[in-house]
Amino acid sequence: MSGLLVAGTTSDAGKSVVTTGLCRAFARRGVAVAPYKAQNMSNNSMVCRSPDGSMAEIGRAQWVQALAAGVTPEPAMNPVLLKPGSDRRSHVVLMGEPAGEVSASDWESGRRHLARAAHEAYDDLAGRFEVVVAEGAGSPAEINLRAGDFVNMGLARHADLPTIVVGDIDRGGVFAAMYGTLALLEPADQDLVAGFVVNKFRGERALLSPGLESLEGLTGRRVFGVLPWDPALWLDSEDALDLDGRRADGGGTRTVAVVRLPRISNFTDVDALGLEPDLDVVFASAPRDLADADLVVLPGTRATIADLAWLRAHGLDHAIRAHVRRGRPVLGICGGCQMLGRTIADPHGVEGPPGTVEGLGLLDLDTTFGPEKALRIHEPAGYEIHHGRVAGEHVRGQVVGTMVHGAMEDDDHRATYLAQALGVASRASFPAARERRLDRLGDLVERHLDVGALLDLARHGAPAHPPSIPLGRSPGGAA
Repeated sequence: MSGLLVAGTTSDAGKSVVTTGLCRAFARRGVAVAPYKAQNMSNNSMVCRSPDGSMAEIGRAQWVQALAAGVTPEPAMNPVLLKPGSDRRSHVVLMGEPAGEVSASDWESGRRHLARAAHEAYDDLAGRFEVVVAEGAGSPAEINLRAGDFVNMGLARHADLPTIVVGDIDRGGVFAAMYGTLALLEPADQDLVAGFVVNKFRGERALLSPGLESLEGLTGRRVFGVLPWDPALWLDSEDALDLDGRRADGGGTRTVAVVRLPRISNFTDVDALGLEPDLDVVFASAPRDLADADLVVLPGTRATIADLAWLRAHGLDHAIRAHVRRGRPVLGICGGCQMLGRTIADPHGVEGPPGTVEGLGLLDLDTTFGPEKALRIHEPAGYEIHHGRVAGEHVRGQVVGTMVHGAMEDDDHRATYLAQALGVASRASFPAARERRLDRLGDLVERHLDVGALLDLARHGAPAHPPSIPLGRSPGGAA
């Protein structure tokens, strides 16, 4: 089996960026490459088709990585998707289908079957593709979770995967983070770490070189390259850590205020709006943030009823109604559409205790949650992922609701909506922009990383007998 694990010193260090870029770079060289992430914890997901033709749900990042690799997205590329329902409990999607819940209290024992399924999915991909580029999660240095890990070094050990560690220099302390990540690993895990990649560098490379040389000398492992900071990379993300980074550059004549719900999901729905030069997309958390908005967007959420309560607690419900009274448009997407209706009923306790709550009453529709999840793909763009069944009218004046995510990625649909809602002419193409971003990332990786060496690493494995970095004093042990 040929493959490579892209691990990171932290969450959001750049694992997704490097994985996506390598998929595009390897594919350009004629390699049949597939992306893989054993487990995502994300509310940003996408619908794809299983090999048998049924609908399935995977993390958005792996869907985009498949596009970068030039292959069809499938559930094996993200076999385990955890969708946080609260701080201590997550809903499980296994091989694209709902599979119960997992809680913090049974984090290790409750995930053993997930580990088996994840490893089987990797083995399946490895048997069908020349190279699998696997993205880790969080950091392999989370040693409190190592016993049950199947995403980072647990996966690497399963498939004998050479591993590179990505560090975000923009956070500061990148050399300590990379050295410390390696040093905290047990010797058998260290043996699989082949080197490092520095991400988000901005500055004079000559000033960085002494540190890179020292890191290589201290660890006996090479630095495969330094990726520069590039704000134009804005790829589909798997979590909400970079919401502020997804804002438009500003300067647009019309402001689009996206309500920043606590459990916001599929926030990539507004990416296409952010491309429009006449729109300035901002994220709003308080009533004053909506005061001057031309368009308010209520996005998707993993917990519609809880986030509706948050909306009311912060006075945003009054601000949205005031916005409508001024004759300005509101767009509700999936959970946001449900909030705009008259009632939301949850008789089966899908989101929490069974019951019914009042919506904002801005649309003549009612929502009922059912235990079965609806998954659909729309052409030419868009998809549905929801438990709530909506009945009634989706349009009342300037208030519009839709259960379809990603519809704005269709250029014709977006142009029609913007003309009707804001009197703005669309001046962007989202599919073309996404492809340009993937090509730009491929170019950056080709220019700044040793792609040939990384491909050779994936094909032949980590160098034998690398130096071990001694651990510090362990509890009850000697230094």
